[in-house]
Amino acid sequence: MFEFLKNKKENIDIANTSFDGGSLGELGVGNNDNGVIVNVVSRKKINKNYVVGGVLDQETKNNWKAWFYLAPVLILMTIFLIYPLINTIFISFTENYKYATGTFDGLTLDNFAIILGLKPISGTGETAIYETNLVTYAIPNTFIIVFLTVPVSICIALIISVLLNNLKWFQKVYQTVFFLPYVTNSIAVGMVFSVLFDKFGLVNYIFHSDITWIYGADRWVAMVPLCLYIVWSSLPFKILILLSGLQNVDKQYYDAAKIDGAPKWKVLLKITVPALRPQILYLMVTSFIGAFKEYTSVVGLFNGPGTSGKGSYEMYTMVFYIYENLQQYTSYAAAAAVLLFLIILVFTFLQLYINKKKSS
Repeated sequence: MFEFLKNKKENIDIANTSFDGGSLGELGVGNNDNGVIVNVVSRKKINKNYVVGGVLDQETKNNWKAWFYLAPVLILMTIFLIYPLINTIFISFTENYKYATGTFDGLTLDNFAIILGLKPISGTGETAIYETNLVTYAIPNTFIIVFLTVPVSICIALIISVLLNNLKWFQKVYQTVFFLPYVTNSIAVGMVFSVLFDKFGLVNYIFHSDITWIYGADRWVAMVPLCLYIVWSSLPFKILILLSGLQNVDKQYYDAAKIDGAPKWKVLLKITVPALRPQILYLMVTSFIGAFKEYTSVVGLFNGPGTSGKGSYEMYTMVFYIYENLQQYTSYAAAAAVLLFLIILVFTFLQLYINKKKSS
């Protein structure tokens, strides 16, 4: 086998050329020279104007154009995403950070211990004052909202999507109706729910009950209308994603199941759900992130963090805690934001890891 490295301007007649291989003897065409590699290298300087063109060469040459086109997005991401994230992490380690002036008294790790109730805000011994609202109300309420509303909303959205996909008439009309809550102001919808679940509202009237759902309600009772509101408001987006995924499923699978006489529930579990795995994973990740950041629903329903007016925190969420402490106790708010970021990060990677294990 011969391998020749030639300059552009060289012409070598290989058939009539013999090569002296030293101990190998005379090498030439027709001889039994298997396994011998001959490199013919020109002593002339390579013409710099001669460039071998290819896909990789063009990609390298046009890299600046790609960065130029990405520059606006990268600049916006740096200003509104990367810088605030880094700045928040930094503030979480500062002591007595002043929101207005941007000054602080030094660096400390106590902010995380204080918001978790492990270290007093002030005082010692019996006079010590601890921050308990985050651990007592915000974190438990946030986890209840996440693990209750996300699975329920995805299951309901899946059922509605399957029913809408099987409709022959008015399918677009129903899709529009189900999508309307997504474009409606969340605070306004929350206020409507608070009226419906008022002690003298429509819900108690229909069920002939006098349960206090909103103002003055017990924490766990008030969680019912809150979760119902979150599920209802999150359905449109999930239905849209699942419905678009259903329309791309190969109909041959359903035809084969119909021939085999498979029941509808088995078709749903064995064909529809596996086919929608990418959409369901996407909805799980985004819904978990959204539920961890729940805030507007609490404001719309209860007009504050509690059911008993000012000074009550029964319906606190982590984001509500961050917003309420942002100006006066900025360091604590930043520490809570970093804690929430880490929780979301862990759950996101956990979901992706579980999905990867199932796929493999």
